[in-house]
Amino acid sequence: MIQHAAKLMTEPGGGSIVNVSSINGINPALFQGIYSITKAGLISMTKAYAQELASANIRVNALLPGLTETNFSAALLSNDDIYKYAIDKIPMNRHAQPMEMAGAVLYLVSDAASFTTGICIACDGGMLI
Repeated sequence: MIQHAAKLMTEPGGGSIVNVSSINGINPALFQGIYSITKAGLISMTKAYAQELASANIRVNALLPGLTETNFSAALLSNDDIYKYAIDKIPMNRHAQPMEMAGAVLYLVSDAASFTTGICIACDGGMLI
C-alpha cells in the first residue's frame, strides 16, 4: 500500500503517510506475542520507508495507540480481570477513546510536522513511561 501511495504522492510533490501500529510493538503484551511481533514489524517498516521516501518529500510516521476502546479491544475491556490488569499499567488509569488518537494523526499529516519523519508517537496514557 505504501509503495502505491508513494507513486501517487510523488508527482504532486510529496505527502504524509501515517501507519497505525501499537505500543505492543515496543513492549510486547502478555499473551499477545504474534500481534506484538507484527506491530514491531510495522514500526520498522515505518522507519525504513521514512528513509527511502524522504527525498521525494514523503513523510512516513506511525501512531502507537495504547489500550483504546475499539471492536478489536472489546474482549479486553469487557473482562474485569484483564481490564484491571491493563489499567494498573496505565498512569492515567483509564483506556482511550478513538477520538483521542486524532490529534496525533492530525499533527503528523499537517504542515506543522513538515520536518517530522520516521517517528512513532505513542498515545498510551503514559504506559511506556
